[in-house]
This record gives sequence, C-alpha cells and structure tokens, in this order.
Amino acid sequence: MTVEKLDEDERASWLSVLPEWSLARDGDAIERKFEFADFSEAFAFMTRIAIMAEKRDHHPEWFNVYNRVEITLTTHDAGGLSLRDAHMAKAIDKLLP
Repeated sequence: MTVEKLDEDERASWLSVLPEWSLARDGDAIERKFEFADFSEAFAFMTRIAIMAEKRDHHPEWFNVYNRVEITLTTHDAGGLSLRDAHMAKAIDKLLP
C-alpha cells in the first residue's frame, strides 16, 4: 500500500487542528514536546504510545530525559509527513488528561 505525502495545503490544514504540534524545520515531520511530573509519568505515557504504535505499525521518533518527552512524527515510506502522522498525533493528544 502506497502512503502519500501531504502537500503544503494539507499540512497547513492538519496543523490547524493540531495546535500543540509544529512543523519540523525540514517541513517533512511534525513535533511536540511534553513535560510530566516525573520520570514514571513520562515513561507511562511513552508506554501507552508504544502499544498504540505497534497496533498501527507506525512508530514515532522520540527522545526522553527524566520528565520530558519529545516526539517527531514522519512517514519514511512517504518521504515526509502523511495522514498516518496526523492521525497518530491526534491519537497521542487524546492520551493526555
């Protein structure tokens, strides 16, 4: 199955409904930074995302130090940002209280 890269208008449209996410400098990914009370809370959040990512076969690029988690979403098969990333970002946002 071919995954299509979002065009500029589609990227802008999705970013308008994902206000906490920003377009990466290269324009081919979206990213968001999260901060939690402590490491356990951050790691629990990452675990919930990992389970969801496995089910969707769409895995984030991420970075974690203590209570901070930084997530980048891109679709390598599409060569950049795709609907898969937008849907994953929306699902990640729903995991927050």
